[in-house]
Amino acid sequence: METIIEWIVEEDIDSMDHVNNCVYVSYLEKGRKHWYQEAGASKQDLKKQDLGTAVLKLDVLFRKEARLGERLWIKTCTARLGSTSFVLEQNIINEDGEIITEAMVTSVMFDRIERKSTVVAKEISRWFIEYVMKP
Repeated sequence: METIIEWIVEEDIDSMDHVNNCVYVSYLEKGRKHWYQEAGASKQDLKKQDLGTAVLKLDVLFRKEARLGERLWIKTCTARLGSTSFVLEQNIINEDGEIITEAMVTSVMFDRIERKSTVVAKEISRWFIEYVMKP
């Protein structure tokens, strides 16, 4: 499953007059939140099951800067599924269609009561099975 959200840079500019690297991480998080909602696994949906997700590993490549007023698209799609973790691939794309940021985000499914990892929720795993694991 793939989702795309649009974002306009309206603030978050650093002393170099471009988006600070930490802010890209927050943009990627917005993209993942949207992906979870579209998958039927929003924070509220998972909380009802005493589940959540936690970022285990964040691998980000910053290719090009984004500046004030730029329109960006944050694309999120399935990459890999494990038993208790999964990987989402994310790209931030600028108005010229250039990938300015690439990320692979490994998240772990988290049992909010036991405070430990657990099997990936079916709301999430089904998208990997349907879209990634097809022959």
